[in-house]
Amino acid sequence: MTDSGGLRVAVVGCGYWGSKHVRVLHSTDGVDDVVLVDGNTDRLNSLTRGYPGAARFPNLEEALPYVDAVFIATPPTTHVPLALRAIAAGKHVLIEKPLAPTTAGARQLIEAAASAAVVLMVGHTFEYNPAVWKLRDLVRSQALGELYYLDSARLNLGLYQSDVNVILDLAPHDVSIINHVLGESPVAVQAWASRHAHPRFEDVAYLRLFYDDHRLSANIHVSWLDPCKVRRVTAVGSEKMAVYNDLASDERIRILDKSVRRQVVENDDLTQPPMSYRYGDILSPYVASDEPLGIQDRHFVDCIRGGLRPITDGANGLAVVEVLEAAQLSLELDRPVLLNELGSPGIATGEVLNQPMSPTRPWLREHHPIGVDAGHRRVRVPAVGAMR
Repeated sequence: MTDSGGLRVAVVGCGYWGSKHVRVLHSTDGVDDVVLVDGNTDRLNSLTRGYPGAARFPNLEEALPYVDAVFIATPPTTHVPLALRAIAAGKHVLIEKPLAPTTAGARQLIEAAASAAVVLMVGHTFEYNPAVWKLRDLVRSQALGELYYLDSARLNLGLYQSDVNVILDLAPHDVSIINHVLGESPVAVQAWASRHAHPRFEDVAYLRLFYDDHRLSANIHVSWLDPCKVRRVTAVGSEKMAVYNDLASDERIRILDKSVRRQVVENDDLTQPPMSYRYGDILSPYVASDEPLGIQDRHFVDCIRGGLRPITDGANGLAVVEVLEAAQLSLELDRPVLLNELGSPGIATGEVLNQPMSPTRPWLREHHPIGVDAGHRRVRVPAVGAMR
């Protein structure tokens, strides 16, 4: 820390998200110095014009002696090695989403941070968004009635990434929002994705998340290849529905007094409608306009100074990475993947059991430990990565 007790922080990666962190941190109480780190001289020069007094370094190693904390806003495949270097040097770390590309990497970061007694936080910015808080409150208070499902869409033309597909790039936001709103993680994930314009990475994907309550599900649609920019989450309940539109300048949350009811049809009269429809008012509650990134970065600083556990800590980041990894495996295996299958020897070798299906959830196999015969016929599927 500086003589005044403020933090010295480094922002590693001064591109789209990194430059936003630099702006926010310059006005964050408790931060005295913001150091810029990027191997791209043009990016550094461009950002330094707005912050002429900021120190700048071409790599993390040169910056580490001069900082107390590190913000990592680099491509996902670099998150783990960069964060491990910072943690080994005793620095607190905030990592942009996703925490890591794999659950193994996420666990490695959690263990390293615990051993070094430093704060590890993931940049799930939407969990600091007042509109998401409002949606969470509506769902958890059952203001919408029994929740039937959540549906999330994150679409745009671009921006294509160089190291991950659209699931790893965009879906962390939606998985984080859904986990936060529901207060629980799914038990299984199924994914469908296609490569259209990119020869290596999927640019359009659909995910379905399943929960212990088989009546509840969540759907996610992410795309780099859509003519319309969409940032929307819909919650459908038995009494009302709510829509969170992150692109709306006002009325980001709209509560629609709409629902359906099953009709009592006598004598199986097929000429009668099976459902009745109710239409009511549309309300838009007040939502604070505080910038989520500012709330998030202040929280990180407060956690460092007060020895607090972040809301979006390593465990929170791991919960999102587990869903992403299960989605990737679902693409490879062409079936739903249980989160408790992750890391199983049978997944690594591509061996699964042809198990009987649950009558209430036909997608969900009655689970036996993979690799144990249990009297079922074994089938072979492609090993992870074999279809890449």
